[in-house]
Amino acid sequence: MILVIDLCYRDGSLSRAEFVAPVERILREAGVPFTTRHHTAIGAPEREGADAVILCGTALRDTGYMERPELFRWLTAFERPVLGISSGMRALAAAFGGGSEPCCEIGMTEIRMLAPDPLFGGREVFSAYTVHEHAVQVPDGFVALAASERCVQAIRHRSLPLYGLLFHPEVRNEWIIERFIDNPHRGLTGRTG
Repeated sequence: MILVIDLCYRDGSLSRAEFVAPVERILREAGVPFTTRHHTAIGAPEREGADAVILCGTALRDTGYMERPELFRWLTAFERPVLGISSGMRALAAAFGGGSEPCCEIGMTEIRMLAPDPLFGGREVFSAYTVHEHAVQVPDGFVALAASERCVQAIRHRSLPLYGLLFHPEVRNEWIIERFIDNPHRGLTGRTG
């Protein structure tokens, strides 16, 4: 079961339809069991029952989730696959001590791979939809996988199955989410760097 985490400012907000519902649709169409919880309503039962986690994005100015970083510290001990999307990447990085810096990108952006990773299926360059005002400073223990001209767009933990994407794969690159759910442990054996 995949735990889908809603980072919107409140449970049931209008932003949920834009940022959480598309991820749920991809999972539903793939036949993958999931449950969705608001980030303020996740306890031990939800964490322990999850085989993987997807941290969804939220609206551009909706940054309330960053005011309570303690809600995400459990990710440092969660050794199962995690995919943080946009705001989810910020929450994931913050859990590991990574900061953020101003970087506004809105619209289609060219993404270049910096390091190969099976999650991206051998692509070296692709276009992706971005909508953010801040970029992540890569935390210790992570590597930068991809970047736009302006900032890092994808990170991966060096030894755990944890990924962060600044762009929104649920908008134009559903294949990335499909690759994550097809085999969330993909590429971990023998991976270096």
